[in-house]
Amino acid sequence: MINIKQIHHVAYRCHDAKETVEFYQEYLNMDFLVAIAEDRVPSTKAPDPYMHLFLDAGQGNILAFLNCLTHPK
Repeated sequence: MINIKQIHHVAYRCHDAKETVEFYQEYLNMDFLVAIAEDRVPSTKAPDPYMHLFLDAGQGNILAFLNCLTHPK
């Protein structure tokens, strides 16, 4: 049996990076850690601008959000 002690991060999709960070800071008192912006998918190099946000969820756990910067028409 596996004994999980912590999760590094869980990621969800969001539509507005700034609004998402502000919500989790204000209502859940989470600290913003870092944002990483990319223009291409790291594994395939396909064009796909996005931002990956990381917030401190406590006890070594991180809550992450993926904000796609292009939207389907």
